[in-house]
Amino acid sequence: AGAAAEARFISSAKGKGLFATKNIRKGETVFVERPVVSSQFLWNALYNYRACDHCLRALETAEENAQRLLGKSSLVLPHPEQCSIRKDLHQQCPRCQVTYCSAECRQAALEQYHQVLCLGPSRDDPTHPLNKLQEAWRNMHYPPETSSIMLMARMVATIKQAKDKEWWVKAFSQFCSKTANEEEEIVHKLLGDKFKGQLELLRLLFTEALYDEYLSRWFTPEGFRSLFALVGTNGQGIGTSSLSQWVHACDALDLPMLQREELDAFIDQLYKDIEKESGEFLNCEGSGLYVLQSCCNHSCIPNAETSFPENNFLLHLTALEDIEAGEEICISYLDCCQRERSRHSRNKILRENYLFTCSCPKCLAQADDADVTSDEEEEGEGETDDAELEDEMTDV
Repeated sequence: AGAAAEARFISSAKGKGLFATKNIRKGETVFVERPVVSSQFLWNALYNYRACDHCLRALETAEENAQRLLGKSSLVLPHPEQCSIRKDLHQQCPRCQVTYCSAECRQAALEQYHQVLCLGPSRDDPTHPLNKLQEAWRNMHYPPETSSIMLMARMVATIKQAKDKEWWVKAFSQFCSKTANEEEEIVHKLLGDKFKGQLELLRLLFTEALYDEYLSRWFTPEGFRSLFALVGTNGQGIGTSSLSQWVHACDALDLPMLQREELDAFIDQLYKDIEKESGEFLNCEGSGLYVLQSCCNHSCIPNAETSFPENNFLLHLTALEDIEAGEEICISYLDCCQRERSRHSRNKILRENYLFTCSCPKCLAQADDADVTSDEEEEGEGETDDAELEDEMTDV
């Protein structure tokens, strides 16, 4: 079957966009996409959110997941057969012991980048260049995490290992790039006020760990900043959770009314208790680069949304409305609450986080509205932080 969507160049200001190649019905999956490269966030992994080192599939059973998030090892989940985790399939790298959900993922990682990045017996050696790089990154980029230096490391390792290096360089070069000033802004946003010194430190550590003659440009100050900005601009958050998989499976069970009410009440209470204990950090989280998804432009009234229903890095783009052939497919970079705010507030968030001003139909219709935020918005003004944006990006 032909793809339901294709990327097209719109203008130099807007770059690319994604367009429907045929009529798509509301609720239909427009496409399922695998990332060119992806990686779990470093703090997320450090805090024992156990995920497949390649596809980010959650490795804990739903019950273990709930016990950890609750801090309560005695918790028992009903309907354990609704948990999709298959521990008998899990495999480790024999040299460095990172864990994969399957033999397929272990093999795929080895073939694409893991030969270069495998720490072998140096896994816990703080003086190993890759460990120094990760430690430096963690000290600069605290949760809520929005990116990972290891995504860039995997890009370099992929090209180092590739027989056809040019093919991969082309694959990475199709992601949207920014002007030098915009790159600077994105890096500043990712690293905060000390960004110039931090960027240089990261570059030196990155070079020590991964330098490659073929990619020498990526290791220069300009090239490294561009690589950083590319990941900052195009990285799509990925969230997986065996608990939410179990909840979806339980929702689909055909139960007598009384049992259904009991189960729903149990699940509601479980989420309330987990929120008290672990806050909003429920998922295994990381980010990836997706060729098609990265072409989707933002709209404050999106006609599609991304999700990760397979509990791994496979991104599903689903239509929220009927979309006609030739129509642009747009997602929202804002969460539901942010989309309800005034045009001024929405654009403030988009400018700060994504460096553009929105001109979707909703924003154009509100163009004459006063450029002030209403009183209740003023109060909430400081609350729209990256955590919410990231949350929306990683909804499972």
